[in-house]
Amino acid sequence: MTLHDEIARTCSQARDAAQVLRSLSPAVKNAALMNAARGIRAAKNELRAANSNDLEAGREKGLSTAMLDRLELTDARIEAMAAGLETVAALPDPVGDIVRQTVHPNGMRIAQIRQPLGVVAVIFESRPNVTADAAGLCLKSGNAAVLRGGSEAIHSNVAIAKVFAEGAIAAGVPEGAVQMIATTDRAAVGELLKMDAYVDVVVPRGGKGLIARILDESRIPVVAHLDGVCHVYVDADADLDMAKSIAVNAKLQRPGVCNAMETLLVHADIAADFLPDTAQALEMGGCELRGCEKTRQLVECAEATAEDWTTEYLDKILSIKVVESFDEAVAHINRYGSHHSDAIVTERYEAAERFLDEVDSAAVYVNASTRFTDGYEFGLGAEIGISTNKLHCRGPMALQELTCLKYVIRGAGQIRE
Repeated sequence: MTLHDEIARTCSQARDAAQVLRSLSPAVKNAALMNAARGIRAAKNELRAANSNDLEAGREKGLSTAMLDRLELTDARIEAMAAGLETVAALPDPVGDIVRQTVHPNGMRIAQIRQPLGVVAVIFESRPNVTADAAGLCLKSGNAAVLRGGSEAIHSNVAIAKVFAEGAIAAGVPEGAVQMIATTDRAAVGELLKMDAYVDVVVPRGGKGLIARILDESRIPVVAHLDGVCHVYVDADADLDMAKSIAVNAKLQRPGVCNAMETLLVHADIAADFLPDTAQALEMGGCELRGCEKTRQLVECAEATAEDWTTEYLDKILSIKVVESFDEAVAHINRYGSHHSDAIVTERYEAAERFLDEVDSAAVYVNASTRFTDGYEFGLGAEIGISTNKLHCRGPMALQELTCLKYVIRGAGQIRE
């Protein structure tokens, strides 16, 4: 069987399963999720062993510390996968929700309801927990999932998908509802992107290169963000202790993820009081700093280039710019950012409200770290990805975002005159 035929068979099976999934009761779907959660906990040692193979291979390939961190499955992360599935099971089922309804003057009842998208292909890199998150959200929302993880996590992804599928099938979910493409052949992604006869939407999670390729090659609609160039702007009226805490957290709590801060903007009026102490804290955490000319007058660091303002480092590297005004900060974010997650630290109400209104990003914060842009943190149970699109959905993509709308009309013989 050729690679094309293999991928086509997988997607065809997913399409068949999707026809059953769309009508499954919430009780069956929830039981499947709970089974999968128990299975993940029970298989902890097996999952850690599979993950060890991936980590060893990653070290041999010279993966960065940040990439290895994204790849690693600790006991806490395995428990978080299981707990995430339980949280998704406890959420309201979106399928069949009535979004709006009206009565036509002729008596017809017109309703708009949520229904599953159908078959969702998720293409991702590095983080094996995405396997459980994506499978759980797709199942709960009545969608079949075709998963294609990165080669660096192949053993982990296959092991997690196997445990999930076994638990789901035991609860009455059809075979083919959750499938992992197990080959590491890079051509598999290209073949998957041609399966518009079976797949309804592609959700990529990974680096800019992967997502750019998917957007360029896909025959299937794509929901994605290219990168996460996130900002924290420290306003002239900020609480400087709060600002320091938020900046350090946004950069260093987990630097290898898309909602980590990549550029720190600081108002000139408080730069001398704020930057030296904050820079020291960042450097003590192992962060390399790159600054504009005004920053370098206050902090010893490398010179930031024009390229730095648009770079998603996904590492302990931070660009810093001193701005003369609130307007300059907002203009910088809207020009150089990726419309993902941006924050202001300020005690001034007017500045906070203007920032929320004027910054054109999927998630905008006042006095909080950008690290909270996450489906679990937003109370969505988990996420299948974070969208910076403006069509269909924007921000963390969870249960509601995995549905579309259709009109349901009930009449009593009405005809149009």
